[in-house]
Amino acid sequence: MKHALGADGVDAFYERLDDDRFASTGHTAGPWSSESQHLGPPSALLVRALERCAPRPEALLSRVTFEVLGPVPVAELTVTAAVERPGRSVELLAAELAHAGRPVLRARAWRIVAGDTAAVASGEGEPLPPAAGCPPMAVPEHWQGGYLAAMEWRSVSGGIFAPGDATIWARPVVRVVAGEEPSAAQRLFTVADSASGVSSRLDIRAWYAINTDLTVHLHREPVGEWFALDAQTVIGPSGVGVATSVLHDVRGPVGRSAQSLFVRER
Repeated sequence: MKHALGADGVDAFYERLDDDRFASTGHTAGPWSSESQHLGPPSALLVRALERCAPRPEALLSRVTFEVLGPVPVAELTVTAAVERPGRSVELLAAELAHAGRPVLRARAWRIVAGDTAAVASGEGEPLPPAAGCPPMAVPEHWQGGYLAAMEWRSVSGGIFAPGDATIWARPVVRVVAGEEPSAAQRLFTVADSASGVSSRLDIRAWYAINTDLTVHLHREPVGEWFALDAQTVIGPSGVGVATSVLHDVRGPVGRSAQSLFVRER
């Protein structure tokens, strides 16, 4: 796949400065501000750190939860990761993203050693229509830069300005870190946080629906470049919502995501 170059000439969300420091590029910027990031790229950057933390090729990430501690600035970031609870078959990892010494995003992940359960595998569900046969998802003209432009979007049904449930394919057209080919898991996590946006039940020009967290459960290892969100949002009566999604790759469902939402009128 040909990668896109941003205004800074970099075909990636981040440039590596050293082992744990990264410079954010303009591709990370969210639609509301050129100074703060969409959560997709920093989620992928923390997943990269989790994959490299005391690596065990025979183990799979089964659940990753992100706690959003504040806006992630388009700036230099520091990444740390560690094994929090070691284990022979199951272990807990932790990772953190910080700016100028202040934590802005934390992740904790369960990693499980793989076993052979192919004979009893069940309950996945049916694959979606492939991305190649779906039309591009419309993106507002004033949102043409940053993260939204660094992703290719295809609509099975619904989209950003079609309130209600939505099923959307997406893939990054830039790398996560310059000079590295991202893993399938990193690509998936560039997409997963968008579930609440594509399935919003409110006019996002008139309402805030800001997620405080993101949890992704995976039941197998993701594959490929394209990932889909079969997403739904529920808005409660007291300013709180929940966005959930079945996550798909080209083989079918690969996991599920959930986000808590802070909902207020602008």
